[in-house]
Amino acid sequence: MSSLVRPAAAQTTRRWIVLASAIFAIAVAYGQMAVGWGQTPQEFSADSDETLRVAGYAFSIWGLIYLGLMTYAVRQVLPQTGESLLIHRMGWPSVAALLGIGWWIVASAFDWEWATVVLIFGSLFAVLVPLLLNAGTIRALGRTERDRWLVVWPLAMLAGWLTVASPVNLLTILTGNGALPESPPPTVWAMLAIVIVALTALGVTAKLRMLAFALPVAWGLLGAFVAEQERNAPLAYVSLAAAVAVLVGAVILTFRLRPGVERSTD
Repeated sequence: MSSLVRPAAAQTTRRWIVLASAIFAIAVAYGQMAVGWGQTPQEFSADSDETLRVAGYAFSIWGLIYLGLMTYAVRQVLPQTGESLLIHRMGWPSVAALLGIGWWIVASAFDWEWATVVLIFGSLFAVLVPLLLNAGTIRALGRTERDRWLVVWPLAMLAGWLTVASPVNLLTILTGNGALPESPPPTVWAMLAIVIVALTALGVTAKLRMLAFALPVAWGLLGAFVAEQERNAPLAYVSLAAAVAVLVGAVILTFRLRPGVERSTD
């Protein structure tokens, strides 16, 4: 599925913009931690997290996600990298997502609450929708093809983590502003969010037939289990059950549904 077609001038420009966007996203995140301006993402997430919280250690996954995104971006500007179909179709959506997560750091640092909601959901949809639209192409990738590991995996991992982070972000803002409806109770809203996240993870995995999206989701749900054990045991065990269901279901969907027409392309 990878192509040796040399990128045109406009495509080369897009590739450099992808790299610049990745550098921006990572530099803002680590620069904020180094300089200490405003709130850290952890501090922002911990504010008004009475409805649903995720353990702080779970946010360490950003290090792996950033590494994957930088690898994805650097590869595009290497002269030997051809213009494959997935590089072409995911280029501009990835720029939108990278800029979105970078600006989310800025918005959270200055406590621009509703801006964080728009940015995090916007970044999620910017990368998830084109992944799903190109699911057939993704399923047809051979196991050793570079686009599988250097395009789909980094972007799907980002989308997976944002699938967990987006509803947590929204519930935090609604709780802090007293805007969460009183009925049903907050725990029910949190459980509903967890169920939606888990079903989304399984649905996306069924389309893509790879673990990249589901693994960050399971990691985030496990982080919710750890964070909620002492405070809200029923919610914690719903999170644990969801994490296990996502992990087991994703393995089955990835490896048991793969045989068929698409296997001939591996």
